[in-house]
Amino acid sequence: MINAQGQLSADTGAQESYSISELSREFEVTTRTIRFYEDEGLLRPERVGRQRVYSPGDRIRLKLILRGKRLGFSLSEIGDIIQMYDSTPGESGQLSYFIDRIQQRRHALQQQHDDIEVTLRELNHIEKQCRQQLQGLD
Repeated sequence: MINAQGQLSADTGAQESYSISELSREFEVTTRTIRFYEDEGLLRPERVGRQRVYSPGDRIRLKLILRGKRLGFSLSEIGDIIQMYDSTPGESGQLSYFIDRIQQRRHALQQQHDDIEVTLRELNHIEKQCRQQLQGLD
């Protein structure tokens, strides 16, 4: 673990800071991915000299970013979610916005699911026809 002064320190259980390589290993992403999220303004680590030092809050933000990407949210939407994480709890407007985004994403996923089902039925039908034609050639 790296302390706020940029020095290696013993692990005491609850980590106060993380290096980019520690987060990269933990979340199985490249350091370039983490730097990209920094460039997009989604992460803002402290710097000790030239070294990035990530706080527990940065770690949580990275976890939110990766979860949001896995769920199909855009980086802009993920940024909005992170702003909610950083702001005062209990903001009804923010929660309503987030609920709306969830509903929109759910609708888009349901549409994709329906499209996949139709495509699978079509593929099954075509495969069946091909197998019948193949049997007719034997």
